[in-house]
Amino acid sequence: MQVEVVMPKMGESIQEGKILRWMKKVGDKIQKDETILEISTDKVDSEIPSPVAGILSKIVAQEQDTVPVGNVIAYMETDVNARIEIAPKTQAPSTQSELRNESIEANPLPQRHHMAEAEAKGSNGSRFYSPLVRTIAKNEGLSTRELEIIAGSGAAGRVTKADVLSYLKQRIPEPAMPQATRGGTVQRVDLSELQKKYPSGGYRIQQMDNVQLKMAEHMLKSVATSPHVAAVDEVDVTSLVQFRAANASNFEKHEGYKLTFTPFFASAVVQTLKEFPIVNSSIEGDKIIYKNSVNLGIAVASPSGLIVPNIHEADEKNFIGLARAINDLSIRTRNKKLTVEEIQGGTFTISNYGIFGTIIGTPIISQPQVAILGIGAIKKRPVVLTDKEGNDSIGIRSMMYLTMSFDHRIIDGAVGGRFLARLKWILENFEFCKVL
Repeated sequence: MQVEVVMPKMGESIQEGKILRWMKKVGDKIQKDETILEISTDKVDSEIPSPVAGILSKIVAQEQDTVPVGNVIAYMETDVNARIEIAPKTQAPSTQSELRNESIEANPLPQRHHMAEAEAKGSNGSRFYSPLVRTIAKNEGLSTRELEIIAGSGAAGRVTKADVLSYLKQRIPEPAMPQATRGGTVQRVDLSELQKKYPSGGYRIQQMDNVQLKMAEHMLKSVATSPHVAAVDEVDVTSLVQFRAANASNFEKHEGYKLTFTPFFASAVVQTLKEFPIVNSSIEGDKIIYKNSVNLGIAVASPSGLIVPNIHEADEKNFIGLARAINDLSIRTRNKKLTVEEIQGGTFTISNYGIFGTIIGTPIISQPQVAILGIGAIKKRPVVLTDKEGNDSIGIRSMMYLTMSFDHRIIDGAVGGRFLARLKWILENFEFCKVL
């Protein structure tokens, strides 16, 4: 029996996915839940399992195709004795041709013509627009209402680049949107023009992948939305370093993974956020939305770029619970096993660039959050120490810098400074009795 494999819906706001690569080929026998392909959405890259056991009998959508949610991308044959016809291999498109397709509106390939009507309608019954058409619409400030009245000349009434440009020539401009609303669009550059400017002998041009492009757009949007201010404080974490060194071996034997500094920072941040609820909020117009739970984002370096999964309800977990959640998210981020829900809904983010040796940084806020904490590398340095009698001496201490970038629309320097001061105190007076 033939079973359809469709583009999965990876979240409520996800309407399409891009096929990065097929991990199986036509004719391969596949077990249920075995990974068959990898897709990318505007949220996360994910490995997609087979819905049934059987044989991959047909691949409908090819690598680099962007397909609406719910559309068929392949077929599985559950009868393992069925005869599967394997089509001859076709030459894969060159990198140059793939890049060119990002810059021009191409007609659908003959072998994909059967998908045109479904694409034109969209997976939810609404009209479908190609990424290029949507980009032009964003750059020109076209509203959804305006897009819907444009007559499409493409297959099945699909709106093409030429249709949009023709409409723009005779359009009466609407009032310009504020930059903070329009921010977040990465300009599309024509490949042929770049090749003239940067000849192949001395330069190499590469198209941003989906994750890089979405990250660039997110950073542009954040800077355009929030007036960023940064505050820095120095923390003496000598006691924390000594405690970790003394307990690392037993912790690893008991838990099965290494005890890092991140759970200590996460635990201290959660406690501080509960004392400063405005730092755990977001902004909607002229309203402040206070969050009753702390959904803590932890920036993780993955093969496809920086990903920020969230520990939902982190304030409900003790130290061991946070350590386990951080370890689990880190492993699944690197193995591309995250769900969309795990990278959505964050209320505050930690970026530990100290693992690369960086001592100070100014991270960009992850929208719609209002603050982000940067954690620098721990370094031993000579420090002036003052005892209870006021006598000074010099000692070797483990020191680090914390940087908090915050949205100056609702967090002023006083609140930002007090938040960091409280976080510093908690780290320097950590209640180690609550750890193990």
